[in-house]
Amino acid sequence: MTGNAIAVVLVFLGLFLAGGVFSLIKQGLRIGAVVCAVGAVMAITAGVLWW
Repeated sequence: MTGNAIAVVLVFLGLFLAGGVFSLIKQGLRIGAVVCAVGAVMAITAGVLWW
């Protein structure tokens, strides 16, 4: 049960960071968007693999 909760939190975090990517792109901060995108991909991947 705890494993599923952690996986859900990681996927939620990844989606939150993906929203940050769009926000940073709209503001013109490309380096921040790239860093945020890498974090989003890592979080979603970890959540899917943890599931």
